[in-house]
Amino acid sequence: MSKALQFEILHKEASTKARRGRITTPHGVIETPVFMPVGTQATVKAMKPESVKDTGAQIILANTYHLMLRPGSDIVREAGGLHRFMNWDKPILTDSGGYQVFSLGAMREITEEGVKFASHIDGSRHMLSPEKSMEVQNDLGSDIIMAFDECAPKDASREYIEKSQARTTRWLERCIEAHKNPDTQALFGIMQGGFYKDLREESAREIVKFDLPGYAIGGISVGEPKEDFVGVLEYAPDLLPEDKPRYVMGIGTPDYIFEAVEHGVDMFDCVEPTRIARHGMAMTSHRLLHMQTLQQGIFKTPL
Repeated sequence: MSKALQFEILHKEASTKARRGRITTPHGVIETPVFMPVGTQATVKAMKPESVKDTGAQIILANTYHLMLRPGSDIVREAGGLHRFMNWDKPILTDSGGYQVFSLGAMREITEEGVKFASHIDGSRHMLSPEKSMEVQNDLGSDIIMAFDECAPKDASREYIEKSQARTTRWLERCIEAHKNPDTQALFGIMQGGFYKDLREESAREIVKFDLPGYAIGGISVGEPKEDFVGVLEYAPDLLPEDKPRYVMGIGTPDYIFEAVEHGVDMFDCVEPTRIARHGMAMTSHRLLHMQTLQQGIFKTPL
């Protein structure tokens, strides 16, 4: 059992694969299923930490890529770690930075060593590798850290996905070797394999061997049709250990969250709620509200 994280299943729903659980971390308890607001640069945009807590948020996600570039993980470490830096005393999860560097397109080059890329801020050149991702996340001091993986494009060929998935497994092994704080920071592995069931099965077999505190399903919710997203959920969570937290990365609309929960997923994150809020929209338990038209007494179509 991991010293950095404990997970217990409290209840299973009879007619679906949904379950209710509890994750215990050094900075508090998380009741699952849980949505994690995204504080990309150590802050949830347009919100104070107190306001985020008032929403009932139990854990925040922050981003390795952005914090590595600005202000730098060494500065965050010297400030007492990410919790003190962002004035958040509850759990924090940091992603590996992989999705961000792979989304840079022509501004990055993938090698076995890692990813060479040009900063979106000033064009300076950097290398993000499994070792560097672990170094940055160890500096940040988040409760849950993610392995460095490749999120391949949704339309990539099977040949590319096969090579990418195998490289992600090799990178996971390097992450485990480079991780300095296993007693205080729980490292999650990430399943890849695109939309190929056999490659997903192979990825799951390989990463589960490492007996990590938790696992994520990566490479979905990347712009594919919803039926393809649901198709992966039909089998992917079952490939991961039942007694470990399961995390689908990058989903934030209620319909996608409900699909994930009903298929046995415990954790999810997205910038969607705060992004649409900055454009005058709000999610409610009934529908998506456009606040400007609401003033005129008009409700938009439900989600």
